[in-house]
Amino acid sequence: MSHHDEGIIDGPNASYRWRALSSVSSTNAACLTAGRKNSDTRNLWITADRQTAGKGRRGRSWESPPGNLYASVLLVNPALKTSSIGELPLLAAVALAEALEFVTGTHALSSLKWPNDCLVDGAKISGILLESELQDAGNSIVVVGFGVNCVSHPDSALYPTTDLAALGYRVDSRALFQALAKTLDRWLGIWDRGNNFSDVRTAWISRAVGIGKPITVRLPDQEIQGRFLDLDANGYLVLEEIGGATRLISAGDVFLSNTL
Repeated sequence: MSHHDEGIIDGPNASYRWRALSSVSSTNAACLTAGRKNSDTRNLWITADRQTAGKGRRGRSWESPPGNLYASVLLVNPALKTSSIGELPLLAAVALAEALEFVTGTHALSSLKWPNDCLVDGAKISGILLESELQDAGNSIVVVGFGVNCVSHPDSALYPTTDLAALGYRVDSRALFQALAKTLDRWLGIWDRGNNFSDVRTAWISRAVGIGKPITVRLPDQEIQGRFLDLDANGYLVLEEIGGATRLISAGDVFLSNTL
């Protein structure tokens, strides 16, 4: 792990330490390591120019060439109720969408695919990975990691992908990080440690793709088809199955389909 610099980021809601690294295995892993030290009980951002072992959801690897954004934030005791920690990926997606619009100067650039993929022109531009642990001291630590395709994107077999440069936006990853640190902190303040998910939910729905439309949800052991009815009060996807029954989905890969 090699350092570039360290600093403090003051947001409207809280202040954060910031470590900018040139290379790291993964920014999420570095944040989890910091969070496991009981002395490290303050919020922390770690950014890196490149990751040697970046992670996506379900253990997938995340390609990490230089020029893209790799940033993770360590939050200590972020939620009053542990049940509301699952709301954070949706909050993170809203914050990232706002940050992307700030740095590109383009209103309504990003749409959101459940639970937390930012899409631009229907193609995935980012990944968000949340990891949490309960500490011996009773603290819960949560790490929210962001990977954003600024200058390049991997070819994905799962979804169409893109990057900001390919779309004609020249965005420096550090400028995007500075914007994201502000928008995420602002939304954490609105969320109020899980007391006010309703404002996050409203903002998420206003950007959502697929509500009211047919989708396929891929779970570890099965695929389910149905119609994306709504986002419930906890951020779960409400799916109307083909037979008419409704089902709540807490996690899964969503594919938008044109026929059903």
